[in-house]
Amino acid sequence: MKKSKAETAETRKRIVEVAAREFRKHGIEATGVAQIMASAGLSHGGFYRHFESKDQLVTEALSATEKNLLRDSAAAAEKGAKAVLGVFHEYMTSNYRDNVEGGCPLAAMGSELVRANDATRHAATNSFRKIIATVAPFMQTPPGEDGTDVALSLLTNMVGALTIARMVDDPVLSDRILAITQRRIGRSIDTGKV
Repeated sequence: MKKSKAETAETRKRIVEVAAREFRKHGIEATGVAQIMASAGLSHGGFYRHFESKDQLVTEALSATEKNLLRDSAAAAEKGAKAVLGVFHEYMTSNYRDNVEGGCPLAAMGSELVRANDATRHAATNSFRKIIATVAPFMQTPPGEDGTDVALSLLTNMVGALTIARMVDDPVLSDRILAITQRRIGRSIDTGKV
């Protein structure tokens, strides 16, 4: 029996969601198509009815995950600088650090995205630019700098700090990295801006 277009779209969405989680948890290279399909409750053979390649799935999974980051950033920006500060502080907590599969794809997969195909890197770049543009108006800007420069510096620091906090095997050092970065966030966001 042939599936309806709505059922096919729902299945594709489920594959993308599972893939996004698996890629963040295990890495792109370490996650196979068969593993993704099994985790989605589907047979491996059905993959190519939905995607031309694993690369296409990586791009779509990354884009879907980053839409959540964009949505959260935009929702915070609508509420003002204090809400942006709250979202950024949450990014640097032990709960967020320990939830690799549910968190930021840039921190979880960044080193692999460097070697991804052009479409995937382009999707990551566009999402990153949108986040920067969304939060730049809330940055403390020293003379001679604009909010975009401060946002670029802050967000790259946050992604790197989260990556290193996950990497180190010393829990005290990991927590210290998070705390130091939270303080930097507090100094970078102008909470007086609405």
